[in-house]
Amino acid sequence: MIHAADVREWRNRDVVDNESHKIGVLEAVYVDTTTDDPAMATVRTGPPTRHRLVFVPLQDAIAGPDYLKVGYVRTSVKQAPSIGTDGVLPAEQEEAIFKHYGLPYQAGAAGERQLR
Repeated sequence: MIHAADVREWRNRDVVDNESHKIGVLEAVYVDTTTDDPAMATVRTGPPTRHRLVFVPLQDAIAGPDYLKVGYVRTSVKQAPSIGTDGVLPAEQEEAIFKHYGLPYQAGAAGERQLR
């Protein structure tokens, strides 16, 4: 279990897949709005002039001394929904991230987002 207090220390760490292949660099962590637990991370990928942020779930993630290992293969993460490095995740695209990873998505009763 990853603790929210540790999240501040993760920024700019390498993110690696379940086989220790580098995916990119951790940019931000999104928390589940119902539990306030870390739920998704954005990972900066691509060449310097074409960076983008891809989303990856943090369930089963392992924080090492200088990396964050996620439970997904690099090719799957790099094919996940993404935003520009200055972008914001539109609410209507949030469900697509969960669907990409085969995870259940549940917006709030009044349509609130699951991630923030």
